[in-house]
Amino acid sequence: MNEIVEGLLKAGQLILTLDADLIEISLRSLRVTLTAVLISSLIGLPLGCWLAVRRFRFRRFVIATLNALMGLPPVVVGLIVYILLSRSGPFGVFGLLFTPTAMIIAQVIILTPLIASISHQAIRDLWAEYHDLLISLNTSRWQRICTLLWDGRRALLTASLAGFGRGIGEVGAIMIVGGNIDHATRVLTTAISLETGKGNFALALALGFVLIGLAVAVNLIIHSLSRTERSGRW
Repeated sequence: MNEIVEGLLKAGQLILTLDADLIEISLRSLRVTLTAVLISSLIGLPLGCWLAVRRFRFRRFVIATLNALMGLPPVVVGLIVYILLSRSGPFGVFGLLFTPTAMIIAQVIILTPLIASISHQAIRDLWAEYHDLLISLNTSRWQRICTLLWDGRRALLTASLAGFGRGIGEVGAIMIVGGNIDHATRVLTTAISLETGKGNFALALALGFVLIGLAVAVNLIIHSLSRTERSGRW
């Protein structure tokens, strides 16, 4: 109990004094996660809509596979990305290993199936409602997807926020491909892991509280900017 109190006090001290290392690590965490969520959303949201609209032979198999990939083990993703980006790997020539870019690549692989699967679940019901209208208007498949993406934007926002929630707390994959290098690839989760290993539980808890606060703040800001509460649809 004392360690939790000490962690809270330490977190408050770090924030009030604008600790330079904390700000650097927090900004890097946000940059890596938000970039990964943006790329994953650009891939996953249209993919989820496309699966809701399109009918093809192996559609159920693809959806089942996508749902299964939601539980993709991060350490396995990290290992695969590590092999691909290592000097002996096919992409080793780019020198991306142990950089924030490698961390973003690993997170995109983890988050895209999650965002696509949730968006598919959300758009499937909307498509059932819009099906007859959009067919009668003789719209193209791309026009239908664009319409569903726009009208279902608030539900799709939930999919992206779910991706952000998982990405900001990710540690296994980014530890493998990022290496937890100080002033280069260290983020909040890897810093927590490091301080816990050193037995510095108060500082680890402080970083954990900052991480939770950061995740809550980003969600509140996005909700406020998207005006979801004012719409009365949530």
